[in-house]
Amino acid sequence: MAQHPWIANRDGVAVTVRLTPKGGRDAVDGVEQLADGRVILKIRVRAAPSAGEANSALVRLLARSVGVAPSRVRVASGATARIKRVEIAGDGVALAAALAKFAG
Repeated sequence: MAQHPWIANRDGVAVTVRLTPKGGRDAVDGVEQLADGRVILKIRVRAAPSAGEANSALVRLLARSVGVAPSRVRVASGATARIKRVEIAGDGVALAAALAKFAG
């Protein structure tokens, strides 16, 4: 799989995520290609999908995973969907390198 679920730019990275709420643990489960060809970063969180709790847990987990403050991570689209677009502000090259460890 040559593609990555993120795109680096001068302001940071945009990541396509498939979030599994009530997943039993908070973890990044790697990269996967969906049947429609899209490549996503699989993430699970313990939080329930109500009142934005799962999205908040997603933001905290991604921030911790790439070493930035949670305030630099936001759900840009798909707030109520399983497939989301998340933007992380910062050095796009460094953030892409931090995300690459999950592509292994």
